[in-house]
Amino acid sequence: MTTTQDPANTAGPKTGAHAIPSYLDPNNIGPYEIYLEQVERVTPYLGKLAYWAETLKRPKRILVVDVPIHLDDGTVAHFEGYRVQHNTSRGPAKGGIRYHQDVTLSEVMALSAWMTVKNAAVNLPYGGGKGGIRIDPRKYSTGELERLTRRYTTEIGLIIGPDKDIPAPDVNTNPQTMAWMMDTYSMNVGRTATGVVTGKPVALGGSLGRGDATGRGVFVTGAEAMKKLGMPMQGARIAVQGFGNVGEAAARIFHEHGARVVAIQDVTGTIASAAGIDPAAALEHLRRTGKIVGLPGTEELKRDEFWDVACDVLIPAALEKQITLENAGRIQARLIVEGANGPTVPAADDLLAERGVTVVPDVLANAGGVTVSYFEWVQDFSSFFWTEDEINKRLDRIMSEAFLSLWDVKERHGVTLRTAVYIVACTRVLEARALRGLYP
Repeated sequence: MTTTQDPANTAGPKTGAHAIPSYLDPNNIGPYEIYLEQVERVTPYLGKLAYWAETLKRPKRILVVDVPIHLDDGTVAHFEGYRVQHNTSRGPAKGGIRYHQDVTLSEVMALSAWMTVKNAAVNLPYGGGKGGIRIDPRKYSTGELERLTRRYTTEIGLIIGPDKDIPAPDVNTNPQTMAWMMDTYSMNVGRTATGVVTGKPVALGGSLGRGDATGRGVFVTGAEAMKKLGMPMQGARIAVQGFGNVGEAAARIFHEHGARVVAIQDVTGTIASAAGIDPAAALEHLRRTGKIVGLPGTEELKRDEFWDVACDVLIPAALEKQITLENAGRIQARLIVEGANGPTVPAADDLLAERGVTVVPDVLANAGGVTVSYFEWVQDFSSFFWTEDEINKRLDRIMSEAFLSLWDVKERHGVTLRTAVYIVACTRVLEARALRGLYP
């Protein structure tokens, strides 16, 4: 791989063509390495803007905080928290907060960078941000999680705000988490600031349609891709990995439009049925039993067998690095629509392209969530709220138009859809950087 670099900005240890910050291990960079390779691949298409390409490789701001709380047993526990603002050239940072025991700085950096690309891809006036706390929330009470959220919000309060950085829900966080964040920030600034977060309950300035927004965006972009590939929706076989907010909504909406969900995998197991699975029945079974397996009319598969399921469309909607060189060759789908962030490693991307598998990348496919978050932010500022029908129509239009314009770029350059998204998004970000210049 080659890249155009500013000679004055290449100091420090390197892996390949990348200048690696001292706070990352050059021998094990983590998820951020995937993002760096994606930037490397798009740099030759940036023309004169490649002069600014190093801007894309370095987060603007990283905040690492200690989050101490009183546990219910009276002891004090300390947790590691992060907030990364990757780029704010086009507007305030925007991105979720995740609570997970395996959260790392590299992961949050990568997720914030992908948010930069995602927002630019659908032309939202945001930069990219992301946050996280290293905690397994299943082991803590609601009261402990509330105290954790409020302390974390206070610790990062100096860099967030309605016009600076707007968090949202992500893995293991939800509207209640956002309500606590909004209240804590509001108490600290002495006024109600509903616009500081999105994904809030509707009663606190949240937007209708936000719950299904990411999954709906997966459906809209997937449906447009199916049209381009000549794949009929009626009876199309859908396999979904991850049955949380994104995977469940995507499965349900595909099902409602005549597709057939033939496999579902989540953290509790894997089920399959050639005749089709009703996502509503699967969700009810999961809520009642705590696991996806055992749903009547389905068979249980071993976890690794999920990749061998006969399907037309695969929706990875779990975590990053799920599609690898080891399983990419086994995937039978003609189309992959990425509901999760970073589910496909670059080497697997290459193999899928060689096999003729079309991938709708995460930075386009799952942009429905941040798009409706943008609607929520706008509604909060104006104190005027739209109907769910209005929101869905606007979301469908934005996602459909973005897909079609990016498909045209793909065809014009003869590249994958992922590269096309990065060409457009990185061009928009770097145009803003070039026009703004450097201060001082």
